[in-house]
This record gives sequence, structure tokens and C-alpha cells, in this order.
Amino acid sequence: MHISELKKSNYLKKEDCGPNGILVTVKGVVEENIAKEGAPEEFKWCLHIEEHEKPMVLNSTNGQLIAVILGSENSDDWIGKRIVLYNEPGVTNLQGKVVGGIRVRAPRGRAAQVNAVPKPVPAAAPKPMPKPESVMGPAAAPCDESGEVADQDVPF
Repeated sequence: MHISELKKSNYLKKEDCGPNGILVTVKGVVEENIAKEGAPEEFKWCLHIEEHEKPMVLNSTNGQLIAVILGSENSDDWIGKRIVLYNEPGVTNLQGKVVGGIRVRAPRGRAAQVNAVPKPVPAAAPKPMPKPESVMGPAAAPCDESGEVADQDVPF
């Protein structure tokens, strides 16, 4: 048993992410009161995922990372897309103490293709590079009859 198991939480903890991280599917983002029973209300945005009943309290850093990974700053666009949640030991608290925490990254390999944003098609084909002699003049490099640079020893 790990000592972290003694503390129950209604929200995802770094220990829930395992040593290698977990691949999750975004179900939605909801503002919730995360205050403990009897404490004043404290509303935070929480990321709900398909693979776990507990949501993750979404801090600004992770929200921005997800927006970059999934290509949208609108959380409605994240629904159904996949990310990896992992335990990052270097996360610091507000007092600067290293405490670890959950961080987000893009999935690798095949799973990442689900999140891929199509690249724009170039408007025109790129122009071919000019031959070396047309840019630098005929003395720039010795060429053979076809215009290719002749084999020679290069001192570097």
C-alpha cells in the first residue's frame, strides 16, 4: 500500500495516473464546487474523462497544454479527443515546494492520429532551387557536363 491511498479524494490525484500515465478520452469540462464539506464554496473547472469516475481539477497550466495539444481553446472542441495524463514529479505548489502533480501530453503513435489537425495544402508548388552556378557564378563549384557538382575532396 502507498501512503497516498490513506487519503480519499473525489478528484483525480497524481497517483491515479500510474507510473507511465493514462490515455484518456475527454468527456467534458464542468465548473464544480471543490470545497470540502463545511468549508466555503470554491469553484474550479474540472475535466471529466471517460475512463475514470473522478474528474481532474483543471489548473491554468494543464488547461493551456490541452488547448495546444487538441488545437482549440474552446473546451467543447475537446470532447471525444484523447490525451495522456501523467504524474510529473517536478510540479511545484504556490509556495515553490516541489510536490509533484498531474500534467498532460499528447498521445504517441496511433492514438495521436485521432487528434491530428489536417495540415493546409500549399497554394502553389514550391519553385525548384536554382543550379549552383546560376546563383554563385560559374566559378562557385566545378560542375560536370550535366550541371552537377563534380566529385572533389572537400576540406571540411
